[in-house]
Amino acid sequence: MKFRKKPVVIDATQTDVELQILTTEGVMTASPGDWIITGVRGERYPCKPDIFALTYDAVSVEAFPAEAVE
Repeated sequence: MKFRKKPVVIDATQTDVELQILTTEGVMTASPGDWIITGVRGERYPCKPDIFALTYDAVSVEAFPAEAVE
């Protein structure tokens, strides 16, 4: 069988300062320009801008049901 990942809407903000972020894997450093992602379970983690651009597209909140945008 093959499976496709469900589309998930996440919150993300881009930082302009260095930050220490407590993640599920321990403390990680976000550098200026990195994106801070909040996952579906409220977990936070940094993501480099190039990886973020390859992985995520901006969406209109109106395009998703309310339960998908939590």
